[in-house]
Amino acid sequence: MRWLVSLVFNVQIYVVMALMAVVFTPWALVDRRGAYAAVHAWCGWVRWSARRMLGLRTEVRGPVPEGEVLIAAKHQSFLDVILIVSAVPRPKFIMKRELKWAPIVGWYALRIGCVPVDRGRRAEAMRQMMRGVTEGAAPPGQLIIYPQGTRIAPGAKAPYKMGSAVLYQTTGLPCVPAATNVGLFWPRRGIRREPGLAVVEFLEPIAPGLPAAAFTARLEREVEARSDALMAEAGAAPDGR
Repeated sequence: MRWLVSLVFNVQIYVVMALMAVVFTPWALVDRRGAYAAVHAWCGWVRWSARRMLGLRTEVRGPVPEGEVLIAAKHQSFLDVILIVSAVPRPKFIMKRELKWAPIVGWYALRIGCVPVDRGRRAEAMRQMMRGVTEGAAPPGQLIIYPQGTRIAPGAKAPYKMGSAVLYQTTGLPCVPAATNVGLFWPRRGIRREPGLAVVEFLEPIAPGLPAAAFTARLEREVEARSDALMAEAGAAPDGR
């Protein structure tokens, strides 16, 4: 039954996405505010319907970043994307280039200022990322990056890559770390969703000016420690079980 309800939930959120695209696209075509309104409305719907259909409550903790800032977030599943986007006023992402061609999602991602990069070629991806950010291709807002580069299952370990440190140093922006436990309830793969309280928490900003190695070490230490604490709060062991 849990699997079936999860399947119905997954289907309906994409049906609603398509319907919202029909409603919001005329506005989004002429005004970027229409695109922001669309993504906020859809993320709000996902959070509301997850609670009603799945018993999956969601919470965003900590001061919500505003203005020009980097957000370096733990990435466990699509749900942490939804929570962050629902909370910040002008979200934009470093995203893999293939998403440009995804129906609805790709166009709206570009419209709100997401920066596509080719993750398969590391050096070129870094150059693409920096061009997209520093040349003004993306509008002002909250630039969300994933220091580990991909979704990581709860309890799994993966290194923090240098891309976030390069952005931090090059842009001179403060960086807000973000921790999460969402992968316990909405896994990175599969259909089944679990009830509980999924949390994304914004942590104390890291001011500009740190050397790259010191920044990366601090970011990893704070995000991993707080993510482990959120998983423990939800009743999970350090390995995510």
